[in-house]
Amino acid sequence: MEHSDEEADYTVTDLEEAAGEADAGKVAEAAMPATAVPLDLAGLRLDQALARMFPEHSRSRLSSWLQDGHILLDRKPGRPAQKIWGGERVELLATPGAGSGDDLPEDIPLNVAYEDDTVIVIDKPAGLVVHPGSGNSQGTMLNALLHHAPALGNVPRAGIVHRLDKETSGLLVVAKTLPAQTHLVRQLQARTVKRDYLALVHGNVERDGEVDAPVGRDPQNRVRMAVTGGGKEARTRYRVVDQFPDARVTLVECSLDTGRTHQIRVHMQSIGHPLVGDGVYRSGRHFFKDADDTAGSAAALMKALDAAGRQALHARRLAFVHPLSGETLSFESPLPEDLRQLLDALRQQR
Repeated sequence: MEHSDEEADYTVTDLEEAAGEADAGKVAEAAMPATAVPLDLAGLRLDQALARMFPEHSRSRLSSWLQDGHILLDRKPGRPAQKIWGGERVELLATPGAGSGDDLPEDIPLNVAYEDDTVIVIDKPAGLVVHPGSGNSQGTMLNALLHHAPALGNVPRAGIVHRLDKETSGLLVVAKTLPAQTHLVRQLQARTVKRDYLALVHGNVERDGEVDAPVGRDPQNRVRMAVTGGGKEARTRYRVVDQFPDARVTLVECSLDTGRTHQIRVHMQSIGHPLVGDGVYRSGRHFFKDADDTAGSAAALMKALDAAGRQALHARRLAFVHPLSGETLSFESPLPEDLRQLLDALRQQR
């Protein structure tokens, strides 16, 4: 499994590490203008005051800027522990850029569902890798974003805050500024971003349910994830949308409370309902037999997904609070053609 072919959320720490990979000589515009310290913060340490003055930045990022001499207090480099009295002028010098130098802009078409000065919502097709990694150094969504909006070169990971697997289609939000990226990451960590997926799974799912089980690296196979006691907390809620008893498959809607690597694929497999087309997490010969026993065009389409390595998973709904306006934005993506044709064939067969 390539590093870039993972569905997962980033954390503020991840993004700070990405920013640290920048070329030392590359600089971006000042992140904040000269600002007076409010009088009600008198008596605090400088690092404590900065955290209250600039909540859009994480404490560790502000601390790093202080240590690197990028924050001035009354035109002198600030020290984290120095006491402030109120009224001093805080100024942020040019900060290290976030591009890594290896990530180059590429003219790759993007399906932009929404864009303003703060965020971009992308409707990603199956087959597009989100972020460069081992074996995928070019031709990724990140490369396309750098061409679409060159200023994203100054934002860690080109503004990406969460990923989808290469062969998962659907909606992603990208931040166009550093404060917006921090805001969105914190929304993900607070579990207030709404993400709903459509998944076609093997077996007859009889009722709605929830999987609350930690997900981590499979101790028996390091290229897979698994439900494991040493994993990270993970919770997936699922709802039955449509049933196809003859084909022994079920269409479910999965909603994420957390965003772990391969979470939906692992959770559904753990309860005996692996995704159609997902050869990595589909175990047991009877699932292959299901496709053979399915009559007509539905069987051919299911086998085509298998051959393409394309799991039947689509991120169809995304909602989040706009980092600047505070408005809740909601988006919905129609099913891509391959999954739509498969569901049409299943319904006709039924």
